[in-house]
Amino acid sequence: MKGKVVLLMGSAKDVDFCGKIAKHLEDFGLEYEYRVASAHKTPKKLLEILEKYEGEKVVYITVAGRSNALSGFVDANTGKPVIACPPYSEKFAGADIYSSLRNPSGIGSVVTLEPEGAAIAAAKIFALEDEELAEKIKDYQLKKKREIERADEKFRKKE
Repeated sequence: MKGKVVLLMGSAKDVDFCGKIAKHLEDFGLEYEYRVASAHKTPKKLLEILEKYEGEKVVYITVAGRSNALSGFVDANTGKPVIACPPYSEKFAGADIYSSLRNPSGIGSVVTLEPEGAAIAAAKIFALEDEELAEKIKDYQLKKKREIERADEKFRKKE
């Protein structure tokens, strides 16, 4: 394995959502591990976690709802790629997403709302140096395209 994805949760409540991301990471054969730290409640612990991985090839996928300071905090304190994948909340009619989208200057985390999208983004980052993984991604994309084509054929046969 040429790298690892660190699924960084703002709280243990995010584990089910992270499980959806992990399932897609497994589809690409990517190694991952779960960590929990809060930018608001445990910033020192969060910095310790980031320091632990500083010498490794990692991509962070941050999962935090409400006020997602986690993604920006992580991005501001590492040179590693950060993918924010906040769980959708009905409580605020989705307005809490703005805390993931609006960051101060100098923050470059990317945002995707879908667990599958977060896993694909991480895989594509590692695929820059891993031709076998790049082929897995191409195969995955081809499979998705074929699903659409089969659906179209199914509906056309009904005409």
